Amino acid sequence: MSVRIELQYLPSLDYFACLLKYGEIALETQEHFVKQTYRNRCHILAANGVDTLIVPVIHSAPKMPIREVKIDYSQGWVRRHWGAIVAAYGKAPYFEYFGSDFERVYLKKPTYLFDLNWELLTICLKLLRQKPTIRLTEVFETSLPEGYFDALSQISPKNPSGHNIFSKPVVYQQNFGTEFVPNLSILDLLMCQGADATRLLKQSVKVE
Repeated sequence: MSVRIELQYLPSLDYFACLLKYGEIALETQEHFVKQTYRNRCHILAANGVDTLIVPVIHSAPKMPIREVKIDYSQGWVRRHWGAIVAAYGKAPYFEYFGSDFERVYLKKPTYLFDLNWELLTICLKLLRQKPTIRLTEVFETSLPEGYFDALSQISPKNPSGHNIFSKPVVYQQNFGTEFVPNLSILDLLMCQGADATRLLKQSVKVE
């Protein structure tokens, strides 16, 4: 089975469970940018609770092709995001091993949102030691061939709390709080669990 899905910013565990579940990933490159989605936002766990990080983008047209969406660096979001990540995970067990990999991407300041998300996804998969078959789409298809599951926009901030499509919660030790917070950005699992992140992620994948 294969799946079509969009690129997201430092995606959730549900997103990575999807990538592990399907044999081939059709990564959508021909869609229009959709506001208020995980394409440009993620959730991390900070000292005061869940923190939402949003990458500001420049809107020059109502329906912008995702590959043409530029990041707005006038808002100083890089300092905000990296500062929040360091505050949340700087003392986590595996930050010293993984942190610099992510910092390099922020320092590069990619022009386009798609490129930022792609670089971050590549790092996450490398740290998870996973090599799924990923194909970048060349045309936007309104209906998919047999054998494909369409997950486009299904992992959404608008979904009810706890509504995960591809994963079930697997509790692990987090950096803050005593009550477990599920389905955060993959950053949380990587920084807190390191080499054990892959095992825990595989345990979370829903089996039908």
